[in-house]
Amino acid sequence: MNIPALISIVLADDHVLFTDGICSLLSGEPHIRIVGSARDGHMLMELLPGVRPDVVMLDINMPFINGLEATRQIRQFYPDIRIVVLSSYRDIHLIDQARVNGANGYLAKNCSKTELIRTIELVAAGQSCFPAGHTPAGNNTSVLKPYNLTRRETEILQLINRQYTNQQIADSLFLSIYTIETHRKNIMQKLRLRSPVALTRFLLENGL
Repeated sequence: MNIPALISIVLADDHVLFTDGICSLLSGEPHIRIVGSARDGHMLMELLPGVRPDVVMLDINMPFINGLEATRQIRQFYPDIRIVVLSSYRDIHLIDQARVNGANGYLAKNCSKTELIRTIELVAAGQSCFPAGHTPAGNNTSVLKPYNLTRRETEILQLINRQYTNQQIADSLFLSIYTIETHRKNIMQKLRLRSPVALTRFLLENGL
């Protein structure tokens, strides 16, 4: 594992005392440098073009643009930036959603300093770091290549496999339910399936 000699980080959290605490905690680490902080998702997206950090660490609950949507936007516009969600939530569906939206890691806010630094190093080195025992949805996506599904269709298929309803998928991906229904129809056509039962069987048989 090749850990960069210097890792630049931007923090995004609406609790200033928390970001100050993280800055203080990491101040003694010579290979980690905090290069910016934001109090909300909008401020974060405005900050990134001029800073371009190696890693963004962000909370889920933020004003204007929440952390999950910010993650999706960062992955879309800044594919080289690594993302760690730092949250007080441990819900499996939020961890899944963060991963689907493009996060490279997910940490609980009550983690130790050792866990925090280790996650930063792993993610900066190009690896993923999610809570122990968490099984990511849709690992075996290579079987989908012959069907030419788009990235969005693959994301939706992963959430279908997690038993999400159309409304839950729409909420997770910040899309309208009509858009999700259209994507589902396209997925069924591309997979040459005619019923929800056939789709469930396809997911099971292919280990998705």
